[in-house]
Amino acid sequence: MLTEWLDLPGAESFFRWAGAIADADLLELGTTGTSEAIVDTAVTQPLVVAMSLFIARELGGMPGPVVHTPQAGRDVVITGHSVGELTAAALAGVLSVEAAIALTAVRGRAMARACSQTPTGMSAVIGGDPDEVLAVIERHGLVPANRNGGGQVVAAGALEALDALKADPPAKARIVPLSVAGAFHTAYMSSAREELEGLVGGLRPADPSRLLLSNADGAAVVDGAEVVSRLVSQVTSPVRFDACLATLRDLGVTAVLELPPAGALAGLAKREWKGTGIEVLALSGPADLDRARELIAAERGRAEGEHAPDWRVVVSPVRGTVSPAEVPEGTHLPAGSPLGCVRSRREEVKVSAGYDGVLAEWLVQDGDLVDAGDPIARLYPEVS
Repeated sequence: MLTEWLDLPGAESFFRWAGAIADADLLELGTTGTSEAIVDTAVTQPLVVAMSLFIARELGGMPGPVVHTPQAGRDVVITGHSVGELTAAALAGVLSVEAAIALTAVRGRAMARACSQTPTGMSAVIGGDPDEVLAVIERHGLVPANRNGGGQVVAAGALEALDALKADPPAKARIVPLSVAGAFHTAYMSSAREELEGLVGGLRPADPSRLLLSNADGAAVVDGAEVVSRLVSQVTSPVRFDACLATLRDLGVTAVLELPPAGALAGLAKREWKGTGIEVLALSGPADLDRARELIAAERGRAEGEHAPDWRVVVSPVRGTVSPAEVPEGTHLPAGSPLGCVRSRREEVKVSAGYDGVLAEWLVQDGDLVDAGDPIARLYPEVS
């Protein structure tokens, strides 16, 4: 995992330093670690976060608009998947690099202990009708722990229930067991969540300096304390990466980089965004760095050469029926203000303003059917 990156200047010293923070030999794990060692979430999590942060530093800390969005202006838009949210929090300036690595190490060890309490696991469900997939997962007593987009949902729970799912899958879907330590993002991780809750009070997070999307619902989070709260709660909550992809699409992204270890999320994005023209680049090895730098430079030039509208949109996190809040157009809304909810067949998801601003226009009416990523309302960041 690490070997091919170690020729980069400062790589070995960075991972020794990160390993000291994480209290784990990340260099050994990333170069000579066995497959059994790599599956150990206690040490793999800090390795993944350290690796992503090192490559971000190699790219100059992503100083320009790596993702240019008309709605978000010249913001860099950042999101992560599961433990990748800690990387995202550091890149958005919420946590220091040291705090992100240290918190990831605690998270990994706490989740490993939780996994040892009950034999559990995860399986990817690929394809099938989305509603039927969720229904079959629920019927088998499992949880849709990752709703990833691109036709993939990851079911998590007891091993016998996963075996039953494999024997009785949804129509036109295939089941792929995953080599993970346990049922992440479910109630089985409650002890890990409690451990993190007792720790994060000592953090002093900053508010995000860049647009940061949350796995909880795909919405932008603008308060640093709220980011940390969500980092804790996501340990036992489903990852809604499908909602993050929908928000990115609705923001009008033109290009996306996946930091290493890369490939899986880029594949999901390409399937989800097929035909949109969005460029997706996975940084799979050092040979991809030059292309990444070219992409960053091109997007910086695009942002400087285009006028960015001064409005932003709020999008639906799920497919369902929308019920807008009774908020008149022209109302000033602090970030986090409730804007209603979307009711799907299985859940009710609250929708809120991701920014301070003025409600310029409702784009839906009560009872309208919306897909994930459909615009619900338009906000102006400032009163003219």
